[in-house]
Amino acid sequence: MQDSLTQNIEQYILELLGEDMNIRLRRKDLAERFECVPSQINYVLRSRFSPEQGYLIESRRGEHGYIRILRVSYESPEEKADHIDEIIGNAVSFQDAHRILAALQEREFITERERLLIEIAMRHNEENFTRGRKNVHLQRNIMNAEIMKRMLKGIMVI
Repeated sequence: MQDSLTQNIEQYILELLGEDMNIRLRRKDLAERFECVPSQINYVLRSRFSPEQGYLIESRRGEHGYIRILRVSYESPEEKADHIDEIIGNAVSFQDAHRILAALQEREFITERERLLIEIAMRHNEENFTRGRKNVHLQRNIMNAEIMKRMLKGIMVI
């Protein structure tokens, strides 16, 4: 039931967005429409309309509050590279990297083949970096982020 509700809310928001680059909604109105608590709306926004998926959320709480969903479009390689820096940050776990890569593939920033190649490089890093070492999670995640950023930026410049 939860997943179906999440999908229904997501689909409704996507239909409202249509070809528009942004829409403004009220959390309370969405919760009433789908007969759910406002936190369910927050969950959908966080999980389905994140920066990795090409959206920015602006929110204002209170009586005249709203949620503004902006679809982000990156035209130049520089804009895409900046976006990559923002969503990856300075360190990234393999699980988070996989999620980000899947979102980038879905948005057609990268192909399935490119995603797999980056994952292979990161898996190699995971295996080699942790062999015989203890407490290296942060260092490994920093290396993962650097590998991921360099490979993605290389792909986007070509």
